Amino acid sequence: MITASNNLPALILAGGRSSRMGQNKADLPLAGKTILGHVVDRLAPQVISIVLNAPEASENIRGLRLVPDLRPGQAGPLEGVLAGLFDLQAQDTDASHLVTVPCDSPFLPLDLVAHLKADAGPETIAVATSDGRTHPVFALWPKSIADDLEKWLVDPDNRRLRAFLDRHSTVYVDFPILDIGGEMLDPFLNINTPEDLALAKRFTEALR
Repeated sequence: MITASNNLPALILAGGRSSRMGQNKADLPLAGKTILGHVVDRLAPQVISIVLNAPEASENIRGLRLVPDLRPGQAGPLEGVLAGLFDLQAQDTDASHLVTVPCDSPFLPLDLVAHLKADAGPETIAVATSDGRTHPVFALWPKSIADDLEKWLVDPDNRRLRAFLDRHSTVYVDFPILDIGGEMLDPFLNINTPEDLALAKRFTEALR
């Protein structure tokens, strides 16, 4: 178990193409903020620092330091995780794990990191679940797995998160579905379509 509180750094994964939304999802407005703004505001109290995994040409959003993929091609979230782990290794820190979350989930749990840390060991990946579904981009990654992940990604067929998780000690931490005014909200709701954005706006209004 990782016992120290608020001592882990975080990486927000924003390397996707957002093709179904027609623009960068992170920049879309939601109740007076961007979607990324909601993610940052909910994550920041839980961690010691936040960086953003996005292409080098991206704007400096919310003052976050960019940590782009090490290889071109937007090959998926594991490339972002790898960039974050190598960045963590380069920092002067004794943090054992990196927290990752995506840029498009504005309701992520305010106790996400605390619960993941409670079940994670020094060499263990901890992954969030809810309502029977696994959310592998919401995770704690031990920095000690960086070299193995780099070797794994040399093969272009190795892009599936779950296949990589199966190579390592992994624990799954369940989070409850929330009842918001009689409508059920999965805190890991991610915004991929205009319909998802409309649903998020309803939940945001109900939570005010």
